[in-house]
Amino acid sequence: MSLEQRYATGDAPDAILHHPIIDALLQHRSVRRFDTTRPLPPGLTETLVAAAQSAATSSNLQSWSVIAVTDPARRARLASLAAGQGFVAEAPLFLVWVADLSRNRALGAGQGRDLTGLDYLESFMVAAIDAALAAQNATVALEALGLGACYIGALRNHPESVAQELNLPPGAMGLFGMGIGWPVEGPHSAVKPRLPQSVVLHHETYRATPVDPQAVARYDAAMEDFSQRVGQGSQPWLPRMLTRLADAAALSGRDRMRAALTALGFGLK
Repeated sequence: MSLEQRYATGDAPDAILHHPIIDALLQHRSVRRFDTTRPLPPGLTETLVAAAQSAATSSNLQSWSVIAVTDPARRARLASLAAGQGFVAEAPLFLVWVADLSRNRALGAGQGRDLTGLDYLESFMVAAIDAALAAQNATVALEALGLGACYIGALRNHPESVAQELNLPPGAMGLFGMGIGWPVEGPHSAVKPRLPQSVVLHHETYRATPVDPQAVARYDAAMEDFSQRVGQGSQPWLPRMLTRLADAAALSGRDRMRAALTALGFGLK
């Protein structure tokens, strides 16, 4: 059933390999409504971080950190910085995943070494990728426990203010947040369709032919049906994608990301 929901265009693969973990991955959905009357289990944060630290990390550099935020006032301030999304404040646990070059720089300084390799774009990319891999491991773990979560990229709307709120040192940036809690079930938390595999899967080399417009049209129809069912109105995918990427203003302040990263102490050479 989850496979058909994920590929609501009718383009689901004819056959996939099944395993409880794979089936759980297919059931992933973003959760934005939480049962705030039900306490989170003891040891949850440590469990999620253990799962996160079990993800791959480039050259074992481990260039990421995570900040667990439970203070309601701080969650409210972060919600304000993240485009006013109320569920950020409502989530009992809010994790901020950090691209963190500061720790390895400090360790190098402790050994009398100036690690100038940290001043390059590659080092920031490694930190960002490692943080994303770690966060996804945490997501799989929390969903295995019956919890729900939603990634919050809008923390990047005001990266300097987020850094100030979290007391981040130079060379550290809050990449994205994650609201976590017990999900309130309902149509609003359904499995969201994805593009057909024919659009995203290439074999051996990248196809030079344009994207199949009929496949995208089928996906538009599936997303419009989904958005209406979950109470978001009519939202086909292609028009929304075009709007979100139309110009610098559509990036909601993230068009100045290079300047923000420089201000936060990243070299990016």
